[in-house]
Amino acid sequence: MAFDFKGKRVVVCGGSRGIGRSIALGFAAAGAGVSICARGEDGLKATAAEIAARGVVSHYAPCDLASAEAIAGYIPAAAKALGGIDVLVNNASGFGMGDDEAGWEKGLNVDVMATVRASRAALTYLEAAKGASIVNIASISGYRASTRTPAYAAVKAAVIQYTTSQAAALAPKGIRVNCVAPGSIEFPGGTWEARRSADPALYNKVLSAIPFNRLGTPEEIANVVLFLASPYASWVTAQTVTADGGQLLG
Repeated sequence: MAFDFKGKRVVVCGGSRGIGRSIALGFAAAGAGVSICARGEDGLKATAAEIAARGVVSHYAPCDLASAEAIAGYIPAAAKALGGIDVLVNNASGFGMGDDEAGWEKGLNVDVMATVRASRAALTYLEAAKGASIVNIASISGYRASTRTPAYAAVKAAVIQYTTSQAAALAPKGIRVNCVAPGSIEFPGGTWEARRSADPALYNKVLSAIPFNRLGTPEEIANVVLFLASPYASWVTAQTVTADGGQLLG
């Protein structure tokens, strides 16, 4: 299955590192013009350069996705740079883990409201495109109770549920909306790489729950996102695809 996104315009919110970076590079490798945003400018510049090296239009802008004003500025700028928007990927997370005010605020503002606000800001452009789609990134944490990360689990459950509401509302406009729920993903500089040494007991507990005896890679999540945004999934909407290597079986 070869993905062909030549002529398509893709926006990845939270696209400078990890899963977001791999999604952005996957679309670029398939021929799409790509815009990415995140808070850290250094990471954005590096990933934008990798996108441009694929020979496609590359755009980036620093954006605090917890800010409604910042999102309202970024999405039109991305659409202008790309010439429109065919695909919106809502990947950003505030990683609000605990059960305190700060954890809930980060999760609600970024995981939930950035998804709502970016989708709303992109709607005019998506309506004008043919075969447009939104892909939201949640987590398997959204499926079950979590005493360790209650805020994170709750907001990811909200993203999964909101995906179905978006899909129902936007189907008459010809826009598909789906979601990906990754399991534990490891990459350089990421949370699970850090936990491998900082909290080996937790890392090994998670590892032991995965039948393939390894954590996932960002590229494996990107492949699912590209499928959901592609014509191969033209009759797929309102779905959350779990990509966890069987982690939930443990």
